[in-house]
Amino acid sequence: MCLILLLTCRYAFAQSWQEASDEHFIVYFIDNDKFAKDVLDKAELYYRDIASELGYPRYSEFWTWDKRVKIYIYPNHDSFLKATGQPQWSEGMADYNAKAIMSYAWSQGFVDSLLPHEMAHLIFRDFVGFKGEIPLWLDEGVAQWAEKPKREHIKALAKQCFDNDSILSLEDMMKLDIRKVTSTDRVYIRSTRTKEGERGVLFLSGDNLVNTYYLQSVSLVGFLIERFGSLSFASFCRELRDGKSLEQAISGAYGDHMRTLAELEDQWREYLSKQ
Repeated sequence: MCLILLLTCRYAFAQSWQEASDEHFIVYFIDNDKFAKDVLDKAELYYRDIASELGYPRYSEFWTWDKRVKIYIYPNHDSFLKATGQPQWSEGMADYNAKAIMSYAWSQGFVDSLLPHEMAHLIFRDFVGFKGEIPLWLDEGVAQWAEKPKREHIKALAKQCFDNDSILSLEDMMKLDIRKVTSTDRVYIRSTRTKEGERGVLFLSGDNLVNTYYLQSVSLVGFLIERFGSLSFASFCRELRDGKSLEQAISGAYGDHMRTLAELEDQWREYLSKQ
């Protein structure tokens, strides 16, 4: 009870919160109880789908009782921005430390897109923690892969990038902190490899670099899950959680198929070529 009160104060609103709860979630709302109930029902469904697809079959034991995730639904966009301090374009956010998700009633795409995206971030980080060397592309790829309606479109775009020889090298992605790419006017020079295996360079605007990075992130996660299955993906994440390097984790989980970052890239590119 103290935890719930603390979180409610943290994201306080002038009116009193109402709440709806289920096994793994508590939804706080001001009005629009129908929307809140829809959010709660979808959250429980997404929880099981995401945990199963990521290969975490025992995960249902984690978000129960006082460990349930809190979802705050503000009555409108302005009240959401005021309470959270998010930028004007933001439609929602997740707070890892508080295990809370915030948005507002009837936010465009919230139930179908943003909710599973932010939930996947929380589930993934609850499983792997923050101590291991977890690549940013893996975290972001997992969250985007949870947005099922977008998968086919994402596959088509990734295939297009591959066909146009505009794929970032995986080595480059490992070095790049995409969160620091803030300039849309600047031209970024990144390494690539053509379909014929020749080395090359890409000249990308900030927007194109960010879009390409996130597109490849979800494509890589989709490849690992579709090609080798959820249990192997869970093993891969567990190796990273336990402090293994990326190549050690690849070898530990996928050793019969690939052992190095270069081999991962080769097999991913082959996967793209057959899309």
